[in-house]
Amino acid sequence: MARKPETPSAPKTPAIDRDAIRELAKLLDETGLSEIEVQSDGASIRVARKANVPSPRPRSAEGSSGAAVVPAVAVPIEPVQHPGLVASPMVGTAYRGPAPGARPFVDVGSQVKTGETLIIIEAMKTMNQIPAPRSGTVIQILIEDGQPVEYGEPLMIIE
Repeated sequence: MARKPETPSAPKTPAIDRDAIRELAKLLDETGLSEIEVQSDGASIRVARKANVPSPRPRSAEGSSGAAVVPAVAVPIEPVQHPGLVASPMVGTAYRGPAPGARPFVDVGSQVKTGETLIIIEAMKTMNQIPAPRSGTVIQILIEDGQPVEYGEPLMIIE
């Protein structure tokens, strides 16, 4: 009886740890990060969130007069499309006040002047004051105190 020659075994692919993926996805939601990667024992898991891209609007139906029908409901503007958006100039941890437990620099409804400190972003043990790019009223704050932020992430809106 002839023996079959042994074929080299293919490298085994590690099993997918679905619980770890779920935990990482939950961590993305809690922290507001857009991507996270974990490496352990030569295996790595990377979870990334899709950018919020507005879907194309359906074409308006035309009436018998040929005029376009406009919906009566106003569509809310996305923060990234708002002209008064203040985006993070760096990656770090955002703090709304000068110290833990201190009153925040600004709240919704606060009047700010150009150059006034809005928040602090800690990056590499350095506290960076983020100034208001324009004067106006803070209408929306899009981060929580102590939240990690990414470069370009929306922080607040000033109108």
